[in-house]
Order: sequence, then C-alpha cells, then structure tokens
Amino acid sequence: MTGTNMSHASPADVLSHNKVIGDKIAALTGQPAGTACNGFKSLGQCVAAAHVAKNLKIPGGFDALKAKITGSGSVSLGKAIQTLAPDADAKAEAKKANKQASDDMKEASS
Repeated sequence: MTGTNMSHASPADVLSHNKVIGDKIAALTGQPAGTACNGFKSLGQCVAAAHVAKNLKIPGGFDALKAKITGSGSVSLGKAIQTLAPDADAKAEAKKANKQASDDMKEASS
C-alpha cells in the first residue's frame, strides 16, 4: 500500500493517480471516469452506483441513478434504488454494490 487512502480522497484526486479504477468505472458506466464520478462525495459511492446501475439495468442507466444521488434533493443509494427499481431489494442491492465497489478499490490499490 502506498499510503494513499482512496476512500477519503476526492474522486478526481484518486482517478488522476489510478488508471485501474478509472478504467473499471468507464467500463461500468460507458463514460470517462472523471465525468461519471463528478458530483459524488467519494469514489466508493461512484463505483457502487455504477455497479447498481449495471446490476439492475436501471431505467435511464447510471445517469438516472447519479442524478438521484448527487442532484438537488439527493438521496442515499438505497433510496435511489427504491425509486428507480421498486421491485428490487434496495437494501440487499446497495450492500452488494458496496461490496463490489470495495473489492474494486482493493484490487485497484494493489
């Protein structure tokens, strides 16, 4: 480990140093990672949202989910899932996506 704690750095800071996680985000969202993660509080939050959008095939995709989480009147990932995919188990899907994001972050930092 290089002493860089990715979980607390801004997404832009991490992405400028870590091509692996940037490529993963781009693959999940179909957007450059910097664009995809703009507005998220943390990179982990961005990666988790990208996984949820892909896992659940959210109507409107990642952009719709991102708008719920980062836009005006923003809500948690779980609430955004409830709104955009009402048939999904929001709690389980948020947990699954956070685990996927955590695994991606660990993989990218090794």
